[in-house]
Amino acid sequence: MEDLLVSKNSVREGAFLNGVAQFSQLLAIAIISAASNKIVPLEEGMQTMIGMLSTCREQEGTIYVAGNGGSAAIASHVVIDLLNKGSVRATAMLDPAVTTCLSNDFGYEHIYERQLLQFARKEDLLIAISSSGNSKNILNAVKAARLRGAKVITLSGFEERNPLREVGDVNLWLTSKDYGQVEIGHAFVLHHLTDCLAESATEGESR
Repeated sequence: MEDLLVSKNSVREGAFLNGVAQFSQLLAIAIISAASNKIVPLEEGMQTMIGMLSTCREQEGTIYVAGNGGSAAIASHVVIDLLNKGSVRATAMLDPAVTTCLSNDFGYEHIYERQLLQFARKEDLLIAISSSGNSKNILNAVKAARLRGAKVITLSGFEERNPLREVGDVNLWLTSKDYGQVEIGHAFVLHHLTDCLAESATEGESR
């Protein structure tokens, strides 16, 4: 029995470490592109996104974060961090009554668009998250943000030429078709960005 346990644990350990290695590699080869679809170096792209978050805060703007399903959970989580650690106004636009009302009256594909058309300003920033990059309500949210002059960061995965990857000021794409890897990768990136934003706020206070 002990030998069997050791054997099973060895298999589990090997699978876990292999998953860790795959995830690390996925993040290391993440691709960031600009609005012109020009690929930019990973660190340069990350710094650009941190700068966009920081500028939004300095201009007293609001960061809107939009996603569906697992990506909606990520959106809510990052909003908590942006509020508590990043010292910036942020919302995931996920009030149940508002969401169901807009979905019922105008269609689910417009739940974020309708809110952004009412509230978004040129000082604001939209973070649009979609694993596939094909979600209509996320793409419509980007269009609404653009109409209001707000900046846009997109996070996607799956197919290289997904629509969301082509519409942001900065676009981060993870080269995986696995929902778990893409969603966790997006969460990791957003955690990193928020941590950097929090650090810049602390540095500013100490000056």
